[in-house]
Amino acid sequence: MSDIVVVYELDKPMATRSSLRTPAGAERPVRRVHAAPSAPGAPATTGPRTLCGKDTFAMETADWKLSEYSGAPWYPTEYASVICPDCDAVIET
Repeated sequence: MSDIVVVYELDKPMATRSSLRTPAGAERPVRRVHAAPSAPGAPATTGPRTLCGKDTFAMETADWKLSEYSGAPWYPTEYASVICPDCDAVIET
């Protein structure tokens, strides 16, 4: 398999009264962790779709590099509970 890039599908911001007081740079929670093939010739850049077929345009690229963590899963372990089961199944095959 070619290099993969880990991307985060973030929760959508809600336009509520309390969110108006949230600082502009505040982080949104990660809804789902996906894997995407890297763009041709640019191993750190994600391709247009995840392995499960979702558009990566609005997703945030993770700093996670599998090559830096020998024997680790393809995703950051702190997000194990929110990995995309479809992306995971593609990687496992």
